[in-house]
Amino acid sequence: MRVWALTTAVMLGAACFSTAHAISLEALGIYRHGTFGQSAAEISAYDPVTKRLFVVNGESDRIDVLDMSDPRRLKLVRHVGLAAFGKTPNSVAIHGDVAAVAVTANDPQAPGNVVFLSTTDFRILSAVTVGAMPDMIAFTPDGKLVVTADEGEPDETYARDPEGSVSIIDVSQGFVLPRVRTARFDAVDRASLAGVRAVGPKQTFAQDAEPEYLAISPDSSTAYVTLQEANAIAVVDLRTARVTDVRGLGFKDWSASALDVSDKDGVNIQPRPVFGVYQPDAIAFFTGPDGAPFLVTANEGDTKAFGEDRYTDEARVSDLRLDAAIPDQDALKRLKALRNMGDANGDGTLDQLYLPGARSISIWDTAGRLVFDSGDMLERKAAELFGTTAFNADHLDHAADARSDDKGPEPEGVAIGVIGARTYAFVCLERQSAIAVFDVTDPRAVTLAAYHSARDLTAAPPAQAAGDMGPEGITLIPAAQSPIGAALLVISNEISSTTRVYAITP
Repeated sequence: MRVWALTTAVMLGAACFSTAHAISLEALGIYRHGTFGQSAAEISAYDPVTKRLFVVNGESDRIDVLDMSDPRRLKLVRHVGLAAFGKTPNSVAIHGDVAAVAVTANDPQAPGNVVFLSTTDFRILSAVTVGAMPDMIAFTPDGKLVVTADEGEPDETYARDPEGSVSIIDVSQGFVLPRVRTARFDAVDRASLAGVRAVGPKQTFAQDAEPEYLAISPDSSTAYVTLQEANAIAVVDLRTARVTDVRGLGFKDWSASALDVSDKDGVNIQPRPVFGVYQPDAIAFFTGPDGAPFLVTANEGDTKAFGEDRYTDEARVSDLRLDAAIPDQDALKRLKALRNMGDANGDGTLDQLYLPGARSISIWDTAGRLVFDSGDMLERKAAELFGTTAFNADHLDHAADARSDDKGPEPEGVAIGVIGARTYAFVCLERQSAIAVFDVTDPRAVTLAAYHSARDLTAAPPAQAAGDMGPEGITLIPAAQSPIGAALLVISNEISSTTRVYAITP
């Protein structure tokens, strides 16, 4: 276990990161759910009344309920099986004495289910049908609605591609007969959208729009939903169940920042003449010092494969036809770029290179305007701490530089919390197997407050001694709800299949 906090200012493009409000993470307890590499720990939710943690176990299609009354000694309370409702539980949320679980159907392209169960005795209260592949679930702050981001991914041949949607479940009258409404994307005009990307070979926007994650406004009226593959954020009016806007996020100019583009050159972080497609996974809502609303995204990136021959929408630059005007082509040849973007004049050669993901977090206002991006900070910090030993390593092993050609550290999960008088964004770095903590109290003057990794480079995966690998889910427990009176951070690691609890010290 290692904890690192910044000790010097680091310049990233135009952003300066300082240590004025550094915090630290102290590892407490750990629970091992299953087999290495089998997604036995994915997403968690905490019940402050019973002091239990509900963890999605994808390997066994169940919820693992852990006793967290002593965070240093996590104990299994019960397994809650969900096989009767589908194939894979994806996400869990808790409000009051009810847990809501999003479950993919046995036929993944068919409508999925949301299962409601008691957090006290684990009785199934009810189940309702929602869109295909409900990927993330949340209660509104007032507890009256449950919202799911229904991803609707295609099958392997792309012959069946359900539409993405957002399901809104009214539980204001209880959980016996909840009412479901659906916000759809079939009225969205793709031609009117800027800063998005086409995903499928000949799909409608409703099929391309694969809702991934959502954040809900404090007044419970609006959901902001990431459409990861399409590089957009959708705005959903929860009162009317309508998609009111889709905001393309545009593209990140890597010539104004820096990245490592090859898995064969060690640490080599430089500006390059390429563009990043933000494609955020997780999103969180927070309020700035003047009361203005903001969104923070973890810009993981994603690609797709089409048809029975598994044609993918990315390729190494060395395998693409490039316009001769693109500079640094030899340095870029190992990089993986998108095949179907960048041919502005339609001559069959790429005039610009677009990469999936942005290797960063971004802060946006709720109109979709970029306020802050962390630039190359995450790669530079990994290079400083891991050097040639494990810089840009994968989550399956410690081999250095393995992910430089392919989305780098992959920021995936994000949680927002107020610690003391300051607001922090806690971010999972899936491939680097690390946690970055940003002070976002002032969204226009963000600082990096801590960087933590619980992987042990002296042991090789899948040995347990190798530590936590592949952080997927992140849950913040405020001090007022914590069993020990201090703020806690819970990380679910899908590759090592572990859940670990940290105490947060300002």
